[in-house]
Amino acid sequence: MTTRTFRIMVRGAFDALTDEQRAELLTAAPEHDVLHAAFTREGHLSYDLNARAAFTFRFLDEGEAEEDILEATERAEQTAQAWLADRGYGYKNLRSQAEDLSQAPLGKRQRRAANTSR
Repeated sequence: MTTRTFRIMVRGAFDALTDEQRAELLTAAPEHDVLHAAFTREGHLSYDLNARAAFTFRFLDEGEAEEDILEATERAEQTAQAWLADRGYGYKNLRSQAEDLSQAPLGKRQRRAANTSR
């Protein structure tokens, strides 16, 4: 059986942050800049509190069957919730979006490379 790679984004908004929590997040903001966003196994958090209270966690996971994406999404959501809860950050509107890369359409360069290797 082949291994499938899943990219999962868990989005939400910080809610009812204290002044101390907001300052903490603003201090750590350079590490969480969207320009450095990446899909990682442990999850990468990005946000820009100066623009708005929204955040995105990006996760990379794997499975063997198409339906494994549901479990991977659940793990990502639980990991994001645990990270927020461990720090006491309130949040709202949590939602997830997952993509099975084996089902993703090929980009123009990938299609060209696939056609030339035949």
